[in-house]
Amino acid sequence: MQPLDNIIWTALTTRQSHFAMGDDKVKRFAPEVAPFSGFENGVVDHDALAALLGNGVTALFLNEPWQPRKGWEVLAGAPLIRMVCDNGSPEAKESTTEIVKLGAENSAEMIGLTTLARPGPFTSRTHEMGDYFGIYQDGKLVALAGERMKVPGYTEVSAVCTHPDYTGRGYAAAVMMKVMQGIVARGETPFLHSRADNDRAVALYNRFGFKTQWAGHFVVLRCE
Repeated sequence: MQPLDNIIWTALTTRQSHFAMGDDKVKRFAPEVAPFSGFENGVVDHDALAALLGNGVTALFLNEPWQPRKGWEVLAGAPLIRMVCDNGSPEAKESTTEIVKLGAENSAEMIGLTTLARPGPFTSRTHEMGDYFGIYQDGKLVALAGERMKVPGYTEVSAVCTHPDYTGRGYAAAVMMKVMQGIVARGETPFLHSRADNDRAVALYNRFGFKTQWAGHFVVLRCE
């Protein structure tokens, strides 16, 4: 098995085990950190997942589309791709805009921006998953990117977003490059996930040297 196989389970049993809840069949990130759940053999165990969640919500990565099942409500879902950048340190025109490191004191602003720009789930402790960087303009956070899931040798680039009023200025590319450079400096390889139908985002990732490594689906579920 490669590190990126069964990615959620691998993260929860290796570099991010301190965020894990569950047992030897199913594990999830603490809900205030991330909504994802994974399974020991990569196959969904509905009963074990229901026992772990109660009436909670979770997100799964699947090789095939979710099939309707009694007791489960689908809240969202779409085709998903995983992309990997293994061509060395990213190179891009140096940004003249100040990029700042973000932390717990910026959590509310980070949640506000991700709620508006919708790059993916972001909750009160997501910033604890890795390094996050942002750009401020006019006194507010207008661009963001950071690290999410981590497995041996790889770190995920995530939450790449820009406030709608500030797009087209290269901010997303600047913060994304900052995150990637930190990952590469540690001797790791950047990877990311994207909706397969998000053409604008995929085009940006291609410019940074990311290539599709896996194609599947994600689904957000509520246990009824």
